[in-house]
Formats: sequence, C-alpha cells, structure tokens
Amino acid sequence: MRQRLLPAVACLALLVPAAADAVTADPPGITGSGWAKGAALAARPVPHPLEGRTVVLDPGHQLGNSRHLAQINHLVTAGPSRKACNTTGTSTNGGYPEATFTWRVAQVVRRSLQRAGARVVLTRSSNSRAAWGPCVDARGRAGARAHADLEVSIHADGSFARGARGFHVIAPASLRGWTDDIAAPSRRLALTLRAALSRAHFTRANYIAGGDGLDVRSDLGTLNLSDVPVAMVELGNMRDATEARRMTSAAGRKRYARALVAGISHYLRR
Repeated sequence: MRQRLLPAVACLALLVPAAADAVTADPPGITGSGWAKGAALAARPVPHPLEGRTVVLDPGHQLGNSRHLAQINHLVTAGPSRKACNTTGTSTNGGYPEATFTWRVAQVVRRSLQRAGARVVLTRSSNSRAAWGPCVDARGRAGARAHADLEVSIHADGSFARGARGFHVIAPASLRGWTDDIAAPSRRLALTLRAALSRAHFTRANYIAGGDGLDVRSDLGTLNLSDVPVAMVELGNMRDATEARRMTSAAGRKRYARALVAGISHYLRR
C-alpha cells in the first residue's frame, strides 16, 4: 500500500456489492481464440469462469450532482494535485444525462459478470436526483477498498466539435509514487477494452487521442488514486446524433455492455 492511501472518506460508504473502424492488431497476448471465449461469455451464461474475481464498476457522475454544486465543487486529492470532487457530466442534445447512461450500462455489465461468477462492486448505489458524488478520490480508492482485480470507470463524452464521434479509452500515466506500480497493467486493461469495443464494431474517436482510441492522462483522480489496474472508457460522444440514439436505447446500451464484459473477462482470464 502506497503512501497516498489515506483513510477512506465518507463517500466510500456508498460502495455496495452489486446484487466501425477496421480493427488494428490486438494488444499483446490477445488472440482470436481468446476473443471468441470473451465474446461467448458476453453473449450467454457460462459456468462461473470468473469465480473468485472482483471487479469494481464506476458509473460516472450522479444524477443529482447539478443540485449539489457546493458539494461537488469542493477540492479533493486527485493525485499530485487537487481537483473538484466531481462534475455534473454531459448529456445528449435531447437532455438524456450521462449519469443515467453510465448507470444503466453498468447494471447490464454487472449482471453479466455476476452470472460468470465474479463479485461486482459499484462506486455508487443509486442514480438519484437527491444524491451527489461520490468524489473522484473515493472512486479512485474503490478498487483497493474492495480488494478488486480491476476497476473500470464508465463515461461518455460531450464534445461539440463538428463531426466528433466515437469511443476512446483512458489509461493512467505513470506517476512516481502514485500510479507507477499500476501503469503497465492499466495500459493492458485499456488496450483490451479498446480491442473489445472495436471488435464490437464501435468507431474509435476521430477527435481525440490521435484517432487510435487510446489516451493517457495524468490529471484524473479516479485513475491516479487507484491501487489496482484501472481504465476509464468514454463510450462515445453524446452530442453526436447517431451515438445519442444508440445510448438512449436499451439495445444500444446492451451492445456497449457486452463489449465491456468481453474485454473485462478476457483481461481476467489472460
């Protein structure tokens, strides 16, 4: 345990056990046969291949954040620097909130992983206009608190850039004393999730991360404070009309969730 692991803040009480671009070369160690197994796990129940594994899912934001601006704007540790506790998140042009999208995707992912035998912990217990948080420091420390094998933070972007569309995955930069011990496995996790989303025929973002779907950042508390392999997925741009239609449909959210399950299960079974 590194020096940065401070006593858990109150927000951690919210942690609850959860009851098409052409595809480039796969990340090291990822093979076609391995992906077939991951896809099968995402598509149908199989006999507990993830027994004994723990996954933390972090559905981004909270529906009530916009009603609790004083709370979400107070500064918390985010690694070497301090940042606001949280943000309101974005929405589609029609007003469908990112917080609701991430919550619903997380529920589908949770159920699939549980059917495969995994223990799943969520960083928030509701999607409520009466609630706010947890803060990014609590979200970042959630993996260690749950003794998890990995953490995936689920988000969607809100770029107004013309023609901006597609997903990207964010891995933590290697920061001495913060993420240097998890940077390598976190990058593998991010690459695995990127490959899973590409194989599910989702388009890699054309407006960020050089167009290859992978970004590395040093300023995100959810990543910087993790002591387990962690990656953040921005599943698409909510301001793009086509992606907004997908995100607001149950069938579209299931597609995203199945891709995440395939990536997570492949990483855990490598």
